[in-house]
Amino acid sequence: MTPSHSYQHGITTQQGFTLLEVLIAVLVLAFGLMGLAGIQATGIKNNNSAYYRSVAAQYAAEMADRMRANATIDYSTKSAAPHAACKTTTGCTPSEMAEHDFNEWINALQSALPSGTGTVTAKVGAGSDPVFVVTVSWDDTRSGAANTSFAMDVRP
Repeated sequence: MTPSHSYQHGITTQQGFTLLEVLIAVLVLAFGLMGLAGIQATGIKNNNSAYYRSVAAQYAAEMADRMRANATIDYSTKSAAPHAACKTTTGCTPSEMAEHDFNEWINALQSALPSGTGTVTAKVGAGSDPVFVVTVSWDDTRSGAANTSFAMDVRP
């Protein structure tokens, strides 16, 4: 007996359909990987923002400590002027120390934060106790303008 091949007569073979399925799968995978890359980039950006905010908080607290150590001087009226005598054993006046502190603080902000800057302002309507606002600003978007800030109230 010879085997009958009649079962193959009604079957037609399809060619090229598998290639189309593979191309669609690659396209879907590519879109998924692009989405994953976008999520990764957003995560890195948010991580950098959190880092800069913590650095800003640290430097604001540092200025608050400097103000408390030299509590007789109003830091909001001082300019950022270096005084070499403040680094010697002979010392300097409290007013010169405030200017020197402010100068060192500004220089540290500029090196630690992108477009970093800081201000100390007297708070209006604070009553008999002087209250100052220490503000640290930096460029969180890397556009060149200080657009993000951290502020802290200080009672020296």
